[in-house]
Amino acid sequence: MVKIPVRGRAALITAAVLVAVTLIWLPAYRIFFVISVGIGVVIAGGIHLWHKLFPVREEDTENKRPLGLS
Repeated sequence: MVKIPVRGRAALITAAVLVAVTLIWLPAYRIFFVISVGIGVVIAGGIHLWHKLFPVREEDTENKRPLGLS
């Protein structure tokens, strides 16, 4: 297994470059990527809309310290 020893912003840039290279190199991956991003955007939008319409209030939560730690 190859491990790239980068962290933080460099790791994010490395991941973006690897995805871009894969999108260019493998045409079938483009379809999978577009479908995956589309599903992710729809789900994120749904969650955002749900929390906008039904926000979580402080009185809705129970047992804020389940272990009794202060």
